[in-house]
Amino acid sequence: MASCLSFFQPNLHVPRTTIKPIALLNKTQKMRVPYELKEGQTRLFHKLPSGLNMEVIEQKGGVHMNSDPQKRSGENPPLVFVHGSYHAAWCWAEHWLTFFSHCGFDCYALSLLGQGESDEPTGSFAGTLQTHAGDVADFIQKNLQLPPVLLGHSFGGLIVQYYIAEIRNGQNKEKKRAFPDLDGAVLVCSVPPSGNSGLVWRYIFTKPITAFKDFSLGGALIIISASF
Repeated sequence: MASCLSFFQPNLHVPRTTIKPIALLNKTQKMRVPYELKEGQTRLFHKLPSGLNMEVIEQKGGVHMNSDPQKRSGENPPLVFVHGSYHAAWCWAEHWLTFFSHCGFDCYALSLLGQGESDEPTGSFAGTLQTHAGDVADFIQKNLQLPPVLLGHSFGGLIVQYYIAEIRNGQNKEKKRAFPDLDGAVLVCSVPPSGNSGLVWRYIFTKPITAFKDFSLGGALIIISASF
């Protein structure tokens, strides 16, 4: 199993950056414009085995009239949301968490390490497909009583696929404990298992001017190749 993230930057003369000797821990505010939580939402921080904190935006399922709270929580599985590139938990909090919580689902949106208000690991990149999936699994194992439905968008969808592959490939009890069972999975415009390199290169060759403009505005294309 392998995962490779390649970053194509528009400027070849990239100034040298200094790698921080320690992770950014307990920083009051990591985002330039912090996301303001909606009514009923709570920001939590899940401590990973690495010692880093992962941001979680939580919104519990609403209790409707003529419904038993214990029965409701037993019927509906919790929903865990994994964002894509250049995003964080806030992208789910705006509409998805509010909608599904009102339908009676407990919702948890995660910010992968290096994104949102989560801590930043040392090194040149925040993590790999394997480490991100492991962080999601650690949150599920330590915080949820019921098998959740795991939802992933774009690169987050690839993480969900890797998670499922680990469940199916789990041959021993230790591996099964590392990746708890799911009640279901949802892929939203997901990166396929083969990666998105074909899509990116087609974009570059079919619309080179548009791609150049994206680069000149400081954008970056992420080419993801993965094999399970």
